[in-house]
Amino acid sequence: MDASHRRRILITADTVGGVWTYAVELSIALARRGMTVALATMGGPVSAAQRAQLAGIRAVQLHESSFKLEWMQDAWDDVARAGAWLLRIERDFRPDVVHLNQFAFGSLPFSAPTLLVAHSCVLSWWQAVHGEPAPPQWDKYRRKVARGLAAATLVAAPTRAMLQTLVRNYGYTHAALVLRNGRNPALFRPGAKRGCIFAAGRLWDAGKNLGALQAVAAHLPWPVQLAGSIAHPDGGSTPAFSACCLGELTTQELARHLSAAAIYALPARYEPFGLSVLEAALSGCALVLGDIASLRETWGPAALYVAPDDHAGLETALRRLINDPLDRLRRGEAALARALQLTPERMADSYVAAYTMLNPSFASQPVKELQCA
Repeated sequence: MDASHRRRILITADTVGGVWTYAVELSIALARRGMTVALATMGGPVSAAQRAQLAGIRAVQLHESSFKLEWMQDAWDDVARAGAWLLRIERDFRPDVVHLNQFAFGSLPFSAPTLLVAHSCVLSWWQAVHGEPAPPQWDKYRRKVARGLAAATLVAAPTRAMLQTLVRNYGYTHAALVLRNGRNPALFRPGAKRGCIFAAGRLWDAGKNLGALQAVAAHLPWPVQLAGSIAHPDGGSTPAFSACCLGELTTQELARHLSAAAIYALPARYEPFGLSVLEAALSGCALVLGDIASLRETWGPAALYVAPDDHAGLETALRRLINDPLDRLRRGEAALARALQLTPERMADSYVAAYTMLNPSFASQPVKELQCA
């Protein structure tokens, strides 16, 4: 495709969570379709390992910053500066569509139409973790998010469950899309399984509920291994777990551990999609997950589910799989079959269709029918 006719997308991302992985997968898939992506990052510096994921992808232009994200402490001055920075990038890059993965930027006066994707939010996280509405200190956040949602041209989320939280918490009632995430299956492959239970996630995030695994680890006949950061971006860290903590792993290291792990456990209280679960499923792990709407929506009968507060039930589910190799094998195969439907190519199909709704110039790209919520 001639450079002058390449479709251009400005995508925002953060560097401290799964949105980075999602944005990179999508950007690469779009680049393969002849599009040019400006990827604007916030939340902290891009690490060497993250930078390596984009090495050699000329059609993805990386714009880096360390502006705080809207859910961080004392973030609003940084969010305002980040907004001005994004408007400057748009002016210079001239995208056909602006794809936002943070809420507050939805109210900025972009020239191009905007797609705002809701990956998670403080209010739904707070309700899931604490069992009550977020306190008044989050009222400004609530107003900023509601304003961003209302001003965006189009809103989407990776699950219907996440979209429903936008209605409850922010009164968002316009049409919205479910756009499933995807992960490259070439990066994660099943291997020779050994007797090990694995989990990955931000250990400081109570929504992941990895403390439930800590509570049962000592009672299980198999070791439990945890991968992820213990350091909160706003300061502080999570105390050491009794399970084996591996720290933050590169994609290659994570893939190696998942390939060998027989069981992947994430008894989450809050997980709007769960990229780590997708990576485990691509690795052929049997899944034991928190019994929440978003995970049931994504994985259906391919996983075992346990109420997040039910430690005895978590131990029982893990022992069931430990003691039944045939059931473990079947569930790993079911998880893999489902995971292979969640590819970057299918994700890109959905996003190109959404971009086409915003800007008909994308109509020449391959599209698929979208699911409206």
